Amino acid sequence: MKANYSKTVSIAIIAVIYTIAIAVGIGAFEKLAYAMPEIRALLVADVLATLIVWLFGLNFKNVSVYDPYWSVIPPVVFTLLAVYKGCFSLPVILLLIAVWFWGIRLTANWAATFKGLAHEDWRYTRYRETLPPFLFQLTNFFCLNMMPTLLVFACMIPGLKLFEVTDSANGLTWLGFLMCIAAASIQLVADTQSHRFRALNPGQVCNVGLWEHGRHPNYFGEILLWWGIWVMYASFRGLDLLIAAPFAMTALFLFISIPMMERRQLENKPGYADYRKQTRILI
Repeated sequence: MKANYSKTVSIAIIAVIYTIAIAVGIGAFEKLAYAMPEIRALLVADVLATLIVWLFGLNFKNVSVYDPYWSVIPPVVFTLLAVYKGCFSLPVILLLIAVWFWGIRLTANWAATFKGLAHEDWRYTRYRETLPPFLFQLTNFFCLNMMPTLLVFACMIPGLKLFEVTDSANGLTWLGFLMCIAAASIQLVADTQSHRFRALNPGQVCNVGLWEHGRHPNYFGEILLWWGIWVMYASFRGLDLLIAAPFAMTALFLFISIPMMERRQLENKPGYADYRKQTRILI
């Protein structure tokens, strides 16, 4: 049985958990940054913070404790490095504005839809119900907690590399910044339209607004954000192996997140099969 806390109490508990995790991560970074490259120290700190969140998730028997990590940690990581290096060049400022706008928006959407610690996301519940307990816990640690942390960190590396840039922003930097702002704005509009539609039409397929033109505009926005950060990096460093980071994020949504969501929609919403035939997957 999961603890039956109210939504308000649950959010307060989550806030305390993340405060502890972030404090541990910052403390680890401050100690390690003198002994190893800063990006590596940030990675270790990120992993330690994930371990804290994972342990609390075990305690509450709820993998969804990890859910806000995706949007909370990147703004913290970028800001921590900016303060540590005293680096507030125009490219870094643009990066911070974009990531904080995205992070606050996405975290607010999580808080609005979060039902409390008694509720666990259906994806995790499905794993919990179909996998043997030991295998579920391995999946919980490696696939549901650690893998997203490592993937998001990989996608942050192009942004972290911007702290090494001494030039001012150029046209391509601004393009990447605008891509990030557009990405978060698309997600804001898509989620708002979805929430309003579902409130008025429970159980129906949302096919209005952005959802008329793509089945997953919110996921499109998420993919676009990480491409935007890479474009900001590429505006100074050009094409290199770090392009693998946004490709990996794109693959996560195209081959894991979207197929899972599509299967659930097909199971639960009779009209989804027709909607799927008539509407593109992303744009």
